[in-house]
Amino acid sequence: MLNKYARAFFTRVLTPFAALLIRIGVSPDAVTLVGTGGVVAGALIFYPLGEFFWGTVVITLFVFSDLVDGNMARQLGRSSRWGAFLDSTLDRVADSAIFGGLALWYAGRGDSLVLCGMAIFCLASGQVVSYTKARGEAIGLPVDVNGLVERAERLVITLVACGLSGLHAFGVPGVEILLPIALWVVGIGSAVTLGQRVVTVRRESAEADAMAQGGNSA
Repeated sequence: MLNKYARAFFTRVLTPFAALLIRIGVSPDAVTLVGTGGVVAGALIFYPLGEFFWGTVVITLFVFSDLVDGNMARQLGRSSRWGAFLDSTLDRVADSAIFGGLALWYAGRGDSLVLCGMAIFCLASGQVVSYTKARGEAIGLPVDVNGLVERAERLVITLVACGLSGLHAFGVPGVEILLPIALWVVGIGSAVTLGQRVVTVRRESAEADAMAQGGNSA
């Protein structure tokens, strides 16, 4: 849901910025690479140190590159398979850095192996959720389901909770509990989404096989 409506809103907002980058000669691929590099740096430098507020500020600034590069490609009329591949691949890298940074914090100064494990589970389940759709589409199925928690929801829930938890360093009491709650929500939501997609692929593949057999028998 967030992926559908939020993406459309921010695409409109960021269109003038995308047009400016085109005018000064920046390529969509360069924006993709810089954006991913910024997210990775923000996550792996700030989060393991427990600097959740500033880490989230840095990550959020660079996350919007995911919308800017596609906007630029459409304005240039250069939408390509390579651009889509690069964007999707680097999305996985960015997501891994975010949850990896949180896992490093909880494995170290955060001192919670349970939450370290949950961060790793969020990382792994998010990757598999994306893979199920990509693999289903690769074998010719529509995979006509979004699921409870897609990438947009995973990022929004996690980054908002991280940013608010970081306010603890500025003296705001009680907010540090938000990040553990978010990790459990994202982990459980990702598991449910994975189940939804697996069930959908099983149903669609059975229907496709039945149609193929019917066509062969005719």
